[in-house]
Amino acid sequence: MSLPKIVVENLSLRLGEAEILREVSLRVEKGEFLTIIGPNGAGKSTLLRCLDGILEPSQGSVLIDDRPIAGFGRRELARTVSYVPQPEAGPLDYIVRSFVEMGRYPHLNAWAALTEVDAAAVTDAMKLTGVIELADRTMSSLSGGERQRASIAAALAQGGSILLLDEPTSFLDYRHQVQILDLLDRLHHENSLTIVAVTHDLNSTVASSDAVLALKDGRVAATGNPAELLDTEILASIYDADFRLIAGGHRGLPLVLPARNGN
Repeated sequence: MSLPKIVVENLSLRLGEAEILREVSLRVEKGEFLTIIGPNGAGKSTLLRCLDGILEPSQGSVLIDDRPIAGFGRRELARTVSYVPQPEAGPLDYIVRSFVEMGRYPHLNAWAALTEVDAAAVTDAMKLTGVIELADRTMSSLSGGERQRASIAAALAQGGSILLLDEPTSFLDYRHQVQILDLLDRLHHENSLTIVAVTHDLNSTVASSDAVLALKDGRVAATGNPAELLDTEILASIYDADFRLIAGGHRGLPLVLPARNGN
């Protein structure tokens, strides 16, 4: 049996006077797709940044491939873990290919030119994400969905086996949401990547995952597979709101809708 890719044990994080995360534990197996849900301010994005080593917990531990994350050098960690932050609205004047090439930084020495191996990794990432035809355009000229696919391409160019994504479908129209979710599904099943995604999407993104972890007030409120967590009582306890479940969702799971005035 293979070792888990990520193990978090009793992780707490305090920023100033605020305790953002409290005794969070989780385990992500190799090739698993975990979604992290919860209300605004629950600590979801903060937890993701702890998994990428951006933030250091006040207590507890994060293990990547059975090694403490603190024992990785920054470049070494970047060769294992790729992080795609929330989509940025501001203009980016990089050419798409140059932007994706920056994902190869963990494999390069300072001022070193890309090798044939690096160039091949960049091209493969752009083909996989469907942005190869956008290679000569600027990032600022792309739609939100195209820009998100380019960001994922840059993360894939790093060559890591773990992909962390913060709200990968937020601010996207339905067509681009479907494109991103189809891409994540391929990366999960065909490329065997281990994926952890923060999301507010209780339908498509959660339904595409293997496991779900819910945070509330910085603590783990619930864990399980999507079928277990897409339950009106569990969701109400997480979000302090009422929900309705309707048959006909993705993978045979119910569609989740907020209930209004008790309906």
